[in-house]
Amino acid sequence: MAFNPLAIIGRSTMAALRQVGHLARFTWTALRHTFTPPFYPRLLLEQFMRIGFYSLPVVGMTAVFTGAALALQIYIGGARFNAEQIVPNIVVLGITRELGPVIASLMVAGRVAAAIAAEIGTMRVTEQIDALSTLSTNPFKYLVAPRLIAAVIALPLLVLIADTIGVMGGYLVSTYGLGFNSAVYLQNTAEFLELGDVTSGLYKAAVFGFIISLMGCYQGFNSKGGAEGVGRATTNAVVAASILILAANYLMTSLLFSGGATPL
Repeated sequence: MAFNPLAIIGRSTMAALRQVGHLARFTWTALRHTFTPPFYPRLLLEQFMRIGFYSLPVVGMTAVFTGAALALQIYIGGARFNAEQIVPNIVVLGITRELGPVIASLMVAGRVAAAIAAEIGTMRVTEQIDALSTLSTNPFKYLVAPRLIAAVIALPLLVLIADTIGVMGGYLVSTYGLGFNSAVYLQNTAEFLELGDVTSGLYKAAVFGFIISLMGCYQGFNSKGGAEGVGRATTNAVVAASILILAANYLMTSLLFSGGATPL
């Protein structure tokens, strides 16, 4: 069969559109079942602990080293223009607006999206999801809704903690390694920080939490082919969640700061 680049492009485009349609239909079904009873508060609390509390160590370690590295790089760059004093201002702005939400969400995506996809994917290939339907239990309400709600609630809390730890990491490096005065550093940080800088990151975190949980559930629900299929779903969930987080971050940054003003 002759090589036909147009046919290849057409097949790829149709396959991509088909996947987008499946994802849109899955998202709509998940949202519809998330806001309608019955609800499962015990499952919601369990997922909140898995997504939020158990992710604290990795998010905290990532945030402190990110803040420390950011302060060091800003100091080195500012020294070229005799502007070392901008370190506390840029650190708190970069952490709260961008690095806190994005880095924390990427770390949670690697941990949570993979776990969700593996768990639900295993249930799919072992026909446990079909068993739930047989027992008159809606899989979307029992499996998807608690994870979506828990992720949307947990991610902003994680990002708030990551912001605090990240700023503290920059403070430690600046005061103990770069010779900044402790009181002056904290004063400059407090005076420069605005409420909108923090809330913009929390808005992003809620959206990122939804993306992480949605990708894990979607890939798990659509896994097939036994253990190999579950492994593929786990990989796809992490990759898709990470790419969508970065894309959503750009779009939300454009929307929130397009006019130059700080959102409330």
